[in-house]
Amino acid sequence: MVVFTRQDVAVTVLETETGRYSDTLRSALVSLDGDNAWALSESWCGTIQWICPSPYRPHHGRKNWFLGIGRFTADEKEQSDAIRYETLRSSGPGGQHVNKTDSAVRATHLASGISVKVQSERSQHA
Repeated sequence: MVVFTRQDVAVTVLETETGRYSDTLRSALVSLDGDNAWALSESWCGTIQWICPSPYRPHHGRKNWFLGIGRFTADEKEQSDAIRYETLRSSGPGGQHVNKTDSAVRATHLASGISVKVQSERSQHA
């Protein structure tokens, strides 16, 4: 979904994480595409001060808000060999099912050793 075009750069929202209050965002991931994309992203990077009263706390004195903005470049080459995926048995409740079934996944980045384990609770509706 293209949000807007500025300085011949198309800005596309790729991902959002909703905030605690309605109509707010905790995080957003956008893609910039165009000849001036690098220059526009350079002007956005860093900490930005946003000055306005809070619509959620109208009588509060705080008017200064700060946004942290970082730039990430897309890695063009395939990196499937840089990550090792393993299936393993989940922990927690589930009885015989979790004792016999590899229902969790661990992904390990080989260069750094950082790993992530994903498991969810058992559900007959999944």
